[in-house]
Amino acid sequence: MAAAPFDVLTMGRIGVDVYPLQSGVSLREVETFGKYLGGSPTNVAVAAARHGRRSAVITRTGDDPFGAFLRDELRAFGVDDRYVAAVSGLPTPVTFCELFPPDRFPLYFYRFPKAPDLEIRADELDLDAIRAARVLWVTGTGLSQEPSRSATLAALRARGKAAITILDLDYRPMFWSSREQARAWVQQALPLVTVAVGNQDECETAVGASEPRAAARALRGHGVRLAIVKQGPRGVLADDGAQVVEEAPFPVDVVNGLGAGDAFGGALCHGLLAGWDLRRLMRFCNGAGALVASRLACAAAMPDEHEVVSLIEEAIHA
Repeated sequence: MAAAPFDVLTMGRIGVDVYPLQSGVSLREVETFGKYLGGSPTNVAVAAARHGRRSAVITRTGDDPFGAFLRDELRAFGVDDRYVAAVSGLPTPVTFCELFPPDRFPLYFYRFPKAPDLEIRADELDLDAIRAARVLWVTGTGLSQEPSRSATLAALRARGKAAITILDLDYRPMFWSSREQARAWVQQALPLVTVAVGNQDECETAVGASEPRAAARALRGHGVRLAIVKQGPRGVLADDGAQVVEEAPFPVDVVNGLGAGDAFGGALCHGLLAGWDLRRLMRFCNGAGALVASRLACAAAMPDEHEVVSLIEEAIHA
């Protein structure tokens, strides 16, 4: 019998996050670090698994101990690693951050000479699994270099805009030669997806608009059915063509804001699969993001549905 389709199949970046165990100081002064599974689409797969969704990630690591660590972590988090392979000659990426709560968390990517996750090739893809997945999640970073760019577009074309196909705009300027180059490739992907999600700067890159309502309209103008614009401390705006919903954030003591967007993404996949209405969906996504922002790690910090619901109920009754 054929295997059941994945609920959530993500594609793209993976690496080792090395986070300081001291907050409020520069890396030059930090003495101890924690080692964690990282990479935005990988974290989204973990977050979806925490909500009980059958998830997998399509990615590449180095053929080294860090790559083995990442596969161990994926399996420990309940994420299928059958589409994770090692690329010889390229090291597994490592990412350092600094912690200056509540709103400054500089990132330092070590993805040289090239990240293995940008070596995903179109002819290696399991297109049957990609077509069958209930949710496919791809990222703007996956469009930044070949052969990952062609593989990402091939996956989207294979989907035929079916079911729930999500593009995380995920603009990281260090991965592109210019904002204009990123915009050109993102705009090739937008007509192939049903959902686009990004912050205001990412929307500016994608469609030349950062004001939330204008950005959502512009994204929908490229064929997206649901546009979601994250506004940091001002919450989130979502536009599905029938209604525009705005939800305020949940107040928390921020420890590390870097995983909040990935928790939001996993919650988004979960809520879309559950068929929730737009307001409930955005409130749940905000809650998941807030919980992870209040914790140090990213993947290891992803909440389950009960934790998110408890936070929402506490806020309602506060």
